[in-house]
Amino acid sequence: MPLTDVLERLYARRRFGIRPGVDRVEKLLGRLGNPEKQFRTIHVVGTNGKGSTSAFLSSILLQAGLTVAQFSSPHLVRFTERFRINGNEYSAEKLASSLNIVLEAAPEEATFFEITTALAAFVFSEERIELAVMEAGMGGRSDATAAFAGEMTIITPISLDHTEYLGGTLEDIAMEKGGIIKPGTVVISAEQPDAVHLALEGLSRAGNCTLKTLGNDFSIGWNPDGTLDYRGMHRTVAQFLPGISGRYQSGNVAVALAAAEALETAGIKITPAAFKTGIASAYWPGRMELVPGTPPLLLDGAHNPAGAAALAEALGEYSYKRLLLVTGVCDDKEIDRIYAPLIPLVDDIYTVTPAVERAMKDKELTHFFHELGIASQPCGSVTDGIRAARSRASEADLILVCGSLFVVGEVKAWLEQVDYAGIRG
Repeated sequence: MPLTDVLERLYARRRFGIRPGVDRVEKLLGRLGNPEKQFRTIHVVGTNGKGSTSAFLSSILLQAGLTVAQFSSPHLVRFTERFRINGNEYSAEKLASSLNIVLEAAPEEATFFEITTALAAFVFSEERIELAVMEAGMGGRSDATAAFAGEMTIITPISLDHTEYLGGTLEDIAMEKGGIIKPGTVVISAEQPDAVHLALEGLSRAGNCTLKTLGNDFSIGWNPDGTLDYRGMHRTVAQFLPGISGRYQSGNVAVALAAAEALETAGIKITPAAFKTGIASAYWPGRMELVPGTPPLLLDGAHNPAGAAALAEALGEYSYKRLLLVTGVCDDKEIDRIYAPLIPLVDDIYTVTPAVERAMKDKELTHFFHELGIASQPCGSVTDGIRAARSRASEADLILVCGSLFVVGEVKAWLEQVDYAGIRG
């Protein structure tokens, strides 16, 4: 049976929405023979940078000779993107067969993400991987991935997002995301706001965990020649370049290198060359992804205030005459805070409506910009927005596409001339 047919059955589970808790996924994993116990797991939680950090760490471990799996969400274009083994998307044909088995075992009330998480465990077990880097959904303690017995937790920068589910303060969100930490394990954290750092310290003490943080236990910095130097707990890695663009990626690189150091201490053999080549060869789509052309397109999945601020800073690395923004958002986002750091940098704005149920209409987004006294043009679809921007751009300009991963996914599908699977979960 083709994957598209089996996916229709999975997408039907979206009717259950988001339901925190691990009881249902634990029941499903039990029915599947607990495949999550057949490999080692590293949890990755946070607000921004989970995918890039996971990609950096997975690449280091692959260079070290391990069989590595990476689970992520959401996907940009294809559902198979969520499941990577040794850096490669899993086969659609094989995934269809596995998904059918998991769906047959799934409790009636199991949600889309719970089934997808169990599917990752089943696939990774079948492929006999040694170590899985598991990116949580939006949560932690009550996230489906918490059913996996992680031996380490990586915590990327935490900021306010999804407050209706995670809590209204940074401390609330840190407690929820950090709740995935297993007792007696290692915790590697990015630099965090004080409230988040204090919450993580408390969770680590309570669980008898070892907490290592960027800025305290390891550091990273840019050199004048544009390379990075990392000074870790046991290793130093000098004058290297990350495979994923953006100066803000330095924090994600540092956390991935620190995690690899901790795994080395725990008995995994990682050569000095693997640290450097792993970072250099890492790839993660839709994050500061430059698409050559006249003019070029810069795709970035920034969709919350912290991500937009990092994007604005990273734009300083690019040379262009004018910056043309093609953007669309979901209707539950804080658009004033998302666009605040970008507006001063932009010359023209083209609003679009992403092809998802909760998309904000392009005319509504244009009205927002008009209320600020900023000219903006509603374009309808994402591809129509790109065409409109291109029609008014010169060779020296840069077209920036951001606001939602859905927008980036549509553009990538259009550029690759493949079908776009816009349903997410």
